[in-house]
Amino acid sequence: MARPSRASQVPNLRESIKDAAWRQITESGAASLSLRSIARDLGITAPAIYNYFADRDALVTALIIDAYASFGDCQQEAKEAHSGPGREIERLRATGIAYRKWALDHPYRYLLIFGSPVPGYIPPMQELLPVMMRSLDALVGTIAELHLLGRLDAGSVPLPLIDSGHRFFTLLETADESMLAVYAVSILVWSRVHGLVSLEITGQLPQFADGGAELYRFELESICRQFIRSPEDEREIIP
Repeated sequence: MARPSRASQVPNLRESIKDAAWRQITESGAASLSLRSIARDLGITAPAIYNYFADRDALVTALIIDAYASFGDCQQEAKEAHSGPGREIERLRATGIAYRKWALDHPYRYLLIFGSPVPGYIPPMQELLPVMMRSLDALVGTIAELHLLGRLDAGSVPLPLIDSGHRFFTLLETADESMLAVYAVSILVWSRVHGLVSLEITGQLPQFADGGAELYRFELESICRQFIRSPEDEREIIP
């Protein structure tokens, strides 16, 4: 009787392949990702991987999707933990704190989706865009809530252009001017926390108290002061 293949003995081989890929990325970087090395790590033949991933780029895409999904789940959980009326600022702070925590807990996932691209890899945007947009839902939703309450101070923030050739077109095409302001503020908030976190993860920040957490909280409070009106100034805005 023929012996069962090693591949048939690995439970949920698709997930095992992705786990091995993350180990390789952690040890050697995303640029060195190799299907043959993964096969050796799992004790299977390289062709067995092709039953699940057509090539290296298909595997990279699956890893990016998983990373965005994990990041988006973390953001949504932080927002939902502070649900209810009158807690909009708490939700904004919570999503900001969750952003940094997820990145520090999963630095290689963070760098894969927000850092340097894998050499030769061309992201399939039609496949990636839904999960990318979902990862921003918690932030955009909280900013939109503040806007509806009349507490968003967008000032003279420049508005994004509705460009049919850009990947964000499907998000912006139905937006009125007030929602474009919500998206613009969301982009500014994201870019500011993203900048600090990226510098921290890549070791490009000097030492700060509490490992950088104090500096990060200071920036979150600066964001709140800049873009959120006090309750005394609150007024309802009809979209």
